[in-house]
Amino acid sequence: MSTYPDLRLFIGGEWRKTASDLPVLNPATEEEIGRLPHAERGDLDDALDAAAKGFDVWRNTAPVDRANVLYRAAALMRERREEIAAAITAEHGKPLAQARLEVIRGCEFFEWDAGEATRTYGRVIPSAPGIRYVVHHQPIGTVAAFSPWNFPLSQPCRKVAGALAAGCSIVLKAAEETPAGALHIARALQDAGLPPGVLNLVFGTPADISEHLIGQDPVRLVAFTGSTVVGRHLTTLAARHMTPVLMELGGHAPVIVCEDTDVEAAAVSGAVRKMRNAGQVCTSPTRFFVHEDVFEKYTGIFVRRAAATVVGNGVDPDVEMGPLAHDRRVGALTDLVEDARAKGAEILTGGKRMGDAGYFFEPTVMANVPDDARVMQVEPFGPLAIVNPVASLDEGIERANSVPYGLAAYGFTNRADYADRMIEGIEAGNVSINTLEASLPETPFGGVKSSGYGREGGTEGLHNYMIVKNVSHSMAIV
Repeated sequence: MSTYPDLRLFIGGEWRKTASDLPVLNPATEEEIGRLPHAERGDLDDALDAAAKGFDVWRNTAPVDRANVLYRAAALMRERREEIAAAITAEHGKPLAQARLEVIRGCEFFEWDAGEATRTYGRVIPSAPGIRYVVHHQPIGTVAAFSPWNFPLSQPCRKVAGALAAGCSIVLKAAEETPAGALHIARALQDAGLPPGVLNLVFGTPADISEHLIGQDPVRLVAFTGSTVVGRHLTTLAARHMTPVLMELGGHAPVIVCEDTDVEAAAVSGAVRKMRNAGQVCTSPTRFFVHEDVFEKYTGIFVRRAAATVVGNGVDPDVEMGPLAHDRRVGALTDLVEDARAKGAEILTGGKRMGDAGYFFEPTVMANVPDDARVMQVEPFGPLAIVNPVASLDEGIERANSVPYGLAAYGFTNRADYADRMIEGIEAGNVSINTLEASLPETPFGGVKSSGYGREGGTEGLHNYMIVKNVSHSMAIV
């Protein structure tokens, strides 16, 4: 396996260390694998200054030239896939096969947005003779972006690709637990010819960095992926300065399983997808509402497949699920399981930490979980599934909508009328029928209710990174 990279900040096209740093741990072994420099106030000011200068250059770069830089960077990351995947597995714990797929997904975000950079069309509005009304789309400015730890490369790729394709500069604060993915993005862009200052990468205490960056004059957009609690706080900070936000926040994805579906296929796919990335996915299927006529069969198959999940160090090619990313998740999941157990839930498999070394947690399935259990309202963000029976599709939709979140939702049925009722009735930004895929580069992704604001991906993906300017042009002198 390749060695873990030397971690640095990237500001104004230069790599730098700082006086303070903290360890990065391998969650499978709890061993230190690197030291991460933390930005000080002067580093943040330098990043803002560099981003302002970078924006002046990048906004005046032809869209096709911006696209070519993104394409070259994606090609470099594809070439470096093994090195990047090894670093992601070391710092996050996910199996190498999943880390490789994450690298490819991040490259696909770059490639899609590179194409969109040349398609930010305006329009001409019909008008009277002698006057023209033309709508222009222009880059919004410098973006302060914050990416999470669960997908160290693909999540920051999404924000960096959108911002750069639109013509913005960006100050990226990536996750301290998993910094190598963002570092590899910066390396690829630098090698691809990105002008200095257009991308700046910092790490440090999240609250200190957000408090300092948000509200500074160069920052014209705040883009964040993470928890709803933090997203609300950052939105409040941004609102004080009338700075717009792009928020991709938490979910608690429901899965409605109708009585007419292929029960075995639905159960196996549900169990496999639930354990992907150790359940640390904002779109992870979590609350399974299964029609009572097929509940016992579905649950039995689901439990057997979940319990058979191979758990271990992600460097082992046979491993299907690695550890949780950090020790805080172990305690949080343990508390949710014990609360549900105390309120009458059945623990069908799992429910506790595995071993003494590493942050491993058993694949866990609970059934007949009462509505007053915390896990019914709080996203577990781990390998924990809830399987409850429902008497009808209407009840399934009602229970799916019973939480304040609406990021992703899933349904399994072979009836067109059932599918239509779920598509129309479920409150979520992304509804998938007979598939557990919720996000692709070419499709818009985002939530409703407390799951966020704005969209990433698809033709809508650059909208947040741009302003709309209407120009009225009279041809006559008045």
